[in-house]
Amino acid sequence: MAPVLLALPTDDRVRTHAFYRDLGFDAVGEPAEDGVPEPLQVVVNDGLWLMFIPRGGFGWVTGEHDVAAPGVSECLLGLSADTAAEVDTVFARAEAAGAAVVERPTAPPWGGYSATFADPDGHLWQVATPPGQS
Repeated sequence: MAPVLLALPTDDRVRTHAFYRDLGFDAVGEPAEDGVPEPLQVVVNDGLWLMFIPRGGFGWVTGEHDVAAPGVSECLLGLSADTAAEVDTVFARAEAAGAAVVERPTAPPWGGYSATFADPDGHLWQVATPPGQS
């Protein structure tokens, strides 16, 4: 089965490309004049690819649906981790790549171990171990 392709708006393709590259995700496709594949797609895993569409053109694919303004979160993207050390590693990579810290790695009251950050366009990510595991 083909991977799910999740499209997200971006304000700066070059910055977004650098962030996700530094986070450890591979971009696919041939580079355009700015050195970034067009369309910009990154592979999260075998089942999920992200495609970043310039915010000004995002409405072309959403039709009459409003596009969320920067800073408005409509979803939380999640990455599963097997251990707390893996959460710490991914979070440290994200922070080094320029992520905004939302919540540093912690053990929430409902269990597990997690951290939350925002990419340069404000899209939220949480990396977590399953509840009851840390």
